[in-house]
Amino acid sequence: MKSGTSPMAVPILDNHVHLEPVRGRNVEAVRDFERQGGTHLIISHLPYEEVRVKTAEDFRRGFEITVSLKDRVNKETRVKAYATVGPYPAELLELEKSHGLEKAKEIMIEAMDIAAEFVKEGKALAIGEVGRPHFPVSTEAWRASNDILRAGMRIAKQTGCAIVLHTESATPSSMKELAGMADEVGLDKNRVVKHYSPPLITPEENFGLMPSVLAGKDAIREALGKGTRFLMETDFLDDPRRPGAVLAITTVPKRTMALLNQKLMTEEQAHKIHWDNAIATYGSLFE
Repeated sequence: MKSGTSPMAVPILDNHVHLEPVRGRNVEAVRDFERQGGTHLIISHLPYEEVRVKTAEDFRRGFEITVSLKDRVNKETRVKAYATVGPYPAELLELEKSHGLEKAKEIMIEAMDIAAEFVKEGKALAIGEVGRPHFPVSTEAWRASNDILRAGMRIAKQTGCAIVLHTESATPSSMKELAGMADEVGLDKNRVVKHYSPPLITPEENFGLMPSVLAGKDAIREALGKGTRFLMETDFLDDPRRPGAVLAITTVPKRTMALLNQKLMTEEQAHKIHWDNAIATYGSLFE
């Protein structure tokens, strides 16, 4: 499929959701997304209770679960699903308890290499979500997290794929720092997705990174007031123990259709956000 074309008039992509293999609704939740007009979604890997991670190969087992969820969605619904895989930043701290910080860092970087294998094999779209903890940690753990993040960016550059970042709350200052890391390793900043982003849409706010904006009503309206270079996401958690955590999986299609009906978003803008930007970020793997 050529860049700039799509199989429907208004494609609707949720750029970041999580599905749970056992305790969640998984495919049933995606059917809710589909009923509201959703057409594409990206399933991001998170640690699973069913997989206890002690080695890099344990990450592989978890990544396979994420890919299997993606495959189920593609088989059992009309939604086109993709997966991103990578070592979740907080797992460094768990590995540190049993291995020490230096060995834990090595395992996390090895997991980045395994994630790249999944991309090369066509099982995953990008490396992610990876980065650094969103809560206070020791200076040593923070430095190690940044080392892991730089390694991940370097691996993404070598693999020719995008990387999806989980970090502390995004600000222009943190976006500038992360953009600088990408520059250090020669990674195209357009291929660096800041997950859970506020509406930092202008170059002066995001320094070339691709913001994946949490799809609250006010945030999306603010984003549209600045331009169309952003993606939309819910960060849906699929956890019945935390109903309503982050946003419902139906939010992106509902929000998009409401904005279209209210003439606050044009079909051209919707196409740009949900299709063209995804192709610009993920390349030929998004099709």
